[in-house]
Amino acid sequence: MDINDLIIYRRTMPERSARYAGFPAELPEELREYLQKNGVRGLYIHQAEMFLRSLKRENVVITTSTASGKTLGFLLPVIEEILRNPLARAVFIYPTKALASDQYRAILPYIEYFGKNRISAGVYDGDTPAGERSRIRKEANIILTNPEMVNGALLPNHSKFGFDFIFANLKFVVIDELHTYRGVFGSHLANVFRRLHRVCRYYGSSPVFLCSSATIANPVELAEEICGKKFVRIERDGSPAAERTYLLIKPPKILGHDKKYYGQVQATAVAAELIPELVEQRKNFIAFARSRRNVEVILKEARDRLEAECPASASQADKISGYRGGYTPAERKEIEHKMVTGALCGLVSTNALELGIDIGKIDATVLAGYPGTRASFWQQTGRAGRSGRACTNYLILDSQPFDQYIGTNPGWLFENSSESAVVDKNNLLIELSHIRAAAAEIPLTLDDASVFPDLGETIPVLMRAKELTGQNGKFVWSGGSFPAGDYSLRGIDPNRYKLLLKDSGKEITEMDEMQAFREIHPGAVYLHSGVQYQVVTLDLETRTARAVPFNGNYYTTPMGNTDITIIHGRKEKPWKRIDAVFGDVNVNAQVSLYRKLQFHNHQNLGYEQINPSLSREFETESVWLKLPGNVVTAYRRLLQESPNGQMIRNNHFEGLCYALRSAARLVTMTEQEDIGTTVSTNAVYAEKSVEESVFLFLYDQYTGGLGYAEKAYELIPEIIENGIAMVRGCPCEDGCAACVGDYHLDKSMVLWGLRNMLEESEVPKHVKMAPYGPSTFIQKPFRFDELEAQWKAFTAMLLKNGEPFASFLNTVNAVRTEGRRLALITDQPFYREWIMEETNRKALNNLISYYTDAPKGFELEVEVRKKEENRRNGCDTGGGTAGKKAGNSGEGSTGIESEGFGDSEDDGEMQRKLEQRLDKLKKKEN
Repeated sequence: MDINDLIIYRRTMPERSARYAGFPAELPEELREYLQKNGVRGLYIHQAEMFLRSLKRENVVITTSTASGKTLGFLLPVIEEILRNPLARAVFIYPTKALASDQYRAILPYIEYFGKNRISAGVYDGDTPAGERSRIRKEANIILTNPEMVNGALLPNHSKFGFDFIFANLKFVVIDELHTYRGVFGSHLANVFRRLHRVCRYYGSSPVFLCSSATIANPVELAEEICGKKFVRIERDGSPAAERTYLLIKPPKILGHDKKYYGQVQATAVAAELIPELVEQRKNFIAFARSRRNVEVILKEARDRLEAECPASASQADKISGYRGGYTPAERKEIEHKMVTGALCGLVSTNALELGIDIGKIDATVLAGYPGTRASFWQQTGRAGRSGRACTNYLILDSQPFDQYIGTNPGWLFENSSESAVVDKNNLLIELSHIRAAAAEIPLTLDDASVFPDLGETIPVLMRAKELTGQNGKFVWSGGSFPAGDYSLRGIDPNRYKLLLKDSGKEITEMDEMQAFREIHPGAVYLHSGVQYQVVTLDLETRTARAVPFNGNYYTTPMGNTDITIIHGRKEKPWKRIDAVFGDVNVNAQVSLYRKLQFHNHQNLGYEQINPSLSREFETESVWLKLPGNVVTAYRRLLQESPNGQMIRNNHFEGLCYALRSAARLVTMTEQEDIGTTVSTNAVYAEKSVEESVFLFLYDQYTGGLGYAEKAYELIPEIIENGIAMVRGCPCEDGCAACVGDYHLDKSMVLWGLRNMLEESEVPKHVKMAPYGPSTFIQKPFRFDELEAQWKAFTAMLLKNGEPFASFLNTVNAVRTEGRRLALITDQPFYREWIMEETNRKALNNLISYYTDAPKGFELEVEVRKKEENRRNGCDTGGGTAGKKAGNSGEGSTGIESEGFGDSEDDGEMQRKLEQRLDKLKKKEN
């Protein structure tokens, strides 16, 4: 394909001249002389403003463009303070170790000019040798570090190793790339700074906060939420800029034999064709992909093309490399060095290179799909043209809703303001982790209730766990030695999974549980640095997966179902024809299938089942919409069951979910994994009553929630209007993966459903509806309350379908149902402990839920009946006296014995959650 033929939009931003403010009178003469000797004619207007405001001890967030000299803006006030006060200390915080090391190189010229006896600095991270760490603690005025080191080294050791002197003399805290601290990461950092303020107060210091951020809608709000201080914003940009050209690339359509539109060629495939052209033109470039998997797909396909075009030499293929999380620090440093020295001419990266790491002069950027936010778009394209030379930026529009919307409305990308960043520093589970760490640093007092809002709920839980002891009105830490090491700042789930080579045991990568279930399930093809591996086992107990080298011509993507149970609503509002509620829900997300997609043409090679399915259950925040009755009725009448009965086809509820999730991401600055959508199970699986309300859920995919769903609740009208615009504006005729998620779905019906949230209308006349009636709803094969009578038929069906645990369940003598509970009756005492083990219990719950209309969160129990009680006159009567049972109350129950079906006593929902979280943290600690 010719890339030039695929250009649908071109915009050139002309060269921009600098605007100077000269040198402020308050700038020390020796600092002015240094700048002039290094070619600085004067400060840009934004640099001068930042210097003057910081002298007034104002907390500042600066949001000027990429490569605008923000680093100099916050360096000058810090160095001015150090030259005036040699004891002054400043902590510079960067989101990655690589960026901290890169920015250290920008400080070295100041050290060389003024002398180490006047200014000293150092990078303090996990790679810093012990001797250098000691030097930095004793001498360094400027400490460059990352949030993990502040959390795990500086704060827990504030009274040791010289950190007390640093905190007592701390004048500045500098946070670079503030916009990256949103969601989980930002919520953790906000709590780290809560602890930092406690420690600073203890030593009598009150540092000024200086932040830099990409352009977002709420930089002041974000800075104040994370840093806990009042801020002012600097946005007037005085820096020059080279001419920049932006090209929007529309991949070719995929047409069937009937000339029907079946989507488009994927953006990754177009990027893999464009990259060899850039290599041949000797352009230095960065190609950005939206996932680690896509990085490896583009890298492999681009190398394949380069090798095919130059079979006599593989040197051209060696001129490009991948760059992403999952590579070791040594691998990333080597790649950065090769790029700077010219050994490489291009990188294929995730957003890891969106930040300002110096990798030499970049002539072009290639975005394989819109990165999800305008802020990321400008950051990624801003990597090119920093040397003052004109640059070209390619945005290849993928088959995603955002991309298609931009294709028809390019002005939205270039002319509208950026999105708002969301954090929730009061997430209960995150706050608990940092309260434990804070208690170990300095005893908790009543004053800390103003620091941690949930302190009153948390202290009793920690005292019952013997982690806090009351002493003279204070609460002193008496738990493990290092609570700050019990969690990751970049996730809520403390569980980490490792992928190992099967034969050697060498570690390939590490990830959290949510990512592990998607990427390293049995059968998954995992790509790392262009090399393919196939996962052969996943052990949930040891949290390790093992893989073997793989040479197949496909990669895999996961699929599954999500069930939601409403816990309670917090606030509610009607709008047009829907009722919107925000509150707490329980989510059971299952990965049960994976799809095999061929390299290069990305054709679907089929589906494979994951046995047993992988299930992740958690409580979070959600907004749910009660769907209009006419929409529910119409969509139900379109449902079809696949021939094998395993999948539901023509499910327009899924199209509605897809459109609204895409629209919600437009306004919440979220990644794909941050928010999820689904409809209540009764939308598809209906019993005798058909009048029950059907809800559509948009939920945070993190335990406890991070504020995304609440933001969506506030913007429901805008989200629905955006959803209508995105589906209506898609270039497909009947529906495709971009607008409704599946080309089998009727676009007009999804659009009709969205519009009927606003105003009632008739179903499109061309749509053929099945006759209305209960018989048209998809029924589960068995009723839960009839399992006692149909148990043998049920297990026979499981055996026929080859389900895991079928053979075992066939040995169960009988079952008993009562309300929401199902008791398995057996004469083997060992089975009770084995069945109620967490992994096995969840797998059995999922299996029974899949084939029956079991109530959400039903309770699985085991009754052990002695053989002599179960047999009378040599016959198995199924009667006798029940022995002790193992109870399951849905979450966290692992074989607790009980006498009968009596309800457990509720000690308080919040404290239950805290105790569960505490248990996980303590397990990790041990």
